[in-house]
Amino acid sequence: MEAVSFAAGAFCPMWITWSLRQSCKNGQVTEATDAAAKRQRSMDRAPGPRQAQQARPDNLVDAEIDELPAPEPTRTGSKRGLIYLGLCLVLIGLNLRTVFSSFSAVLPEITSQAALPGWAVVVLTTVPVTLLGLFAPLAPVLARRFGAERVLLGAMAVLTAGLLLRPAGPPHLPALLAGTAACGAAIALCNVLLPGLVKRDFPHRLGLMGGLYTTAICASAALGAGFTYPVYAATGEWTQALWFWALPAAVVLFLFLPVAVRQRAVRHQAVKDGVNVWRSPVAWQVTIFMVLQAMMSFSVFAWLAPILRERGVDGATAGLIVSVSIVLQMLGSLFAPALAARFRDQRAINTVVALMTGGGFALSIFGPLELVWVWAGLLGLGQGSLTAVALTMIMLRTRDGHTAAHLSGMMQGVGYGLGSTGTLMVGQLHQATGSFAPAGVLFLAVGLLAAVFGYRSGRNRFVGDKTG
Repeated sequence: MEAVSFAAGAFCPMWITWSLRQSCKNGQVTEATDAAAKRQRSMDRAPGPRQAQQARPDNLVDAEIDELPAPEPTRTGSKRGLIYLGLCLVLIGLNLRTVFSSFSAVLPEITSQAALPGWAVVVLTTVPVTLLGLFAPLAPVLARRFGAERVLLGAMAVLTAGLLLRPAGPPHLPALLAGTAACGAAIALCNVLLPGLVKRDFPHRLGLMGGLYTTAICASAALGAGFTYPVYAATGEWTQALWFWALPAAVVLFLFLPVAVRQRAVRHQAVKDGVNVWRSPVAWQVTIFMVLQAMMSFSVFAWLAPILRERGVDGATAGLIVSVSIVLQMLGSLFAPALAARFRDQRAINTVVALMTGGGFALSIFGPLELVWVWAGLLGLGQGSLTAVALTMIMLRTRDGHTAAHLSGMMQGVGYGLGSTGTLMVGQLHQATGSFAPAGVLFLAVGLLAAVFGYRSGRNRFVGDKTG
């Protein structure tokens, strides 16, 4: 199980795993990466989108791109300090998805032993995803006031506190609600700030750091899905299984503390310039595509293990199936963006991966149980590819980094905010009917809609053009 990893596209809104290709075998970055970094820096200095080149899919989206003066690199003092910073950022990424997967892995045990009402289960699977969208816009504001490193430190402190609070009680429900909400808000801030820090502090190591950070995000989701139930089986307490994940978060919090306190705070001004993405038809097509994929991705993540448990699969096997599906998501996310970037438009690949995801989810619910590994594999490949190409649209449908940053913010806020309705609908349908079969029908429809908007957003048009 140590090798499990998760497609960052599902829950890493600002990153594309296609950047892994830029890392060479000895951990150094190829000359192409250095050239890309130079192109990005000169693009960031450009006064407007007309003078900038089209953004490449290997460019990272920086949440601080609108700030003046430009944020200074983190003060590390030496090459060793820079390595330490990179390690901290990767370890932070390793803690950003366990809150989601650990809860669903032992959801039946929590529901029965804590006597949770049906509405509470729905809320607990929906609230953290909703907060990803609600709190994401606050990250640049807080970073301008206090500095990105200090906000990131505060977010990790809140995340650790939330993980500690979740299993507290009895009564357990208030603590579960408060702790889950705290975790969702903290992860939202980390999602926005981490890519900008990596881009700012490792301009010549974007491929290497992108690969390491992405792999950490992937591993966090898979580890939570694969190891929570074994911890429960060993201890006999679901509270211990959830408390376990506060330990790595606390370790990273203390490791990052000296980095954050050493960085001096600089107040920045927000610069408002460039394309208004909220008035662009292309931006809305891409955003709706993101919403639909988020509905499927987060619903699968929150409910796949309970679905398998209800179908008669034991807890350990269900966790293993979810983890293997997650590994296949990683494979899909690695290859799909590179394939999409090879063509002038992405209509075909967007349509295919959307249908794979919707079909794989539905078959996992009412397909033959003896083929459940096949359905989970189809779902994993489709979901990883779908999430990755949806995020790749940020780069392929914009002409400069400034527009890409704002499109990413729009997609993140709207996509996560509305995407959380997927988990809500699955929970409510199950509560009303006592079965997950209606959810399978629902996500066949969502998959079809995602295919339609994937086709439209895949056309060779750009945000800010007369036709976009």
